[in-house]
Amino acid sequence: MLEVNSLHQYYGGSHILRGLSFDVKVGEVTCLLGRNGVGKTTLLKCLMGLIPADDGSVHWQGQAITGYKPHQRVQAGIAYVPQGREIFARLTVEENLLMGLSRFPGSQAKEVPAFIYELFPVLREMKQRRGGDLSGGQQQQLAIGRALASQPRLLILDEPTEGIQPSVIKEIGAVIRKLAERGDMAILLVEQFYDFAAELADHYLVMSRGEIIQQGRGADMAREGVRNLVAI
Repeated sequence: MLEVNSLHQYYGGSHILRGLSFDVKVGEVTCLLGRNGVGKTTLLKCLMGLIPADDGSVHWQGQAITGYKPHQRVQAGIAYVPQGREIFARLTVEENLLMGLSRFPGSQAKEVPAFIYELFPVLREMKQRRGGDLSGGQQQQLAIGRALASQPRLLILDEPTEGIQPSVIKEIGAVIRKLAERGDMAILLVEQFYDFAAELADHYLVMSRGEIIQQGRGADMAREGVRNLVAI
């Protein structure tokens, strides 16, 4: 389980994250919703060690990782798919996926795990194409596949539906649900697309001005008026 306790982060004179506390459990999808500019991506970067937290703590599987570098968090079994995908445009699909194996030694890092191609058949079909030649939806699938290659126990996704065609959004949603149903992975999904989040969420968090203002069970999102809290 991921446990975040009283997390604070400042940027210049601005107080970006204001004492956030929540947890994310293995076998569940936790959806974090909020309008633009409330600090969602800043939170994820803090969780990955890309920017420092100024106060508070982050524990993963009972171990404090607040001071870990990004590569140490990856070694601990955490994977991050950033907003904008950030694939390697000049590398082939297969080479991008192999980059996800960098935390493994020797022979393990030389072959793309078969389960990634089973989850995303289009990546098998295009494995010799350069990443930059793929459509936006295919690049998103590649970014998720690359993260999964590290065989994480915590998968963090930052707005995977952004700029993606509806058919691929549906495919990505099916993959996220399948991963959660395996029961060996915690998933933290940051999303602005309410319907996508509501369909997947076991638990939800709503963020506003750097704080968690509401949380609950995914099944209760409609009754608890979450759509109105995140509508632009």
